[in-house]
Amino acid sequence: MLFHVRMDVAIPRDLDPDERTRLVSTEKARALDLQRQGTWVHLWRVVGQYSNISVFDVDSSDALHDILWNLPLFPFMTVQITPLTEHPSALSANP
Repeated sequence: MLFHVRMDVAIPRDLDPDERTRLVSTEKARALDLQRQGTWVHLWRVVGQYSNISVFDVDSSDALHDILWNLPLFPFMTVQITPLTEHPSALSANP
């Protein structure tokens, strides 16, 4: 199942700088691992914001929920999720 996910991150400015560095580097490592697994299919930065637009390919909404809830920066995120399905006019649907 494909999901479009927008993640807006708001790390508190008063968070300990060492903790912030640790969280951001752990988040990056997790994102890279999920991309290598083929789960985090696309990852784009939203220009001028601490946000991203992503596409996840997972077995279920529960699987996506588990992935997102276990991201190191999740406590500081606002997340919007849209389930996706193939459009009948997509080239892939009309070879």
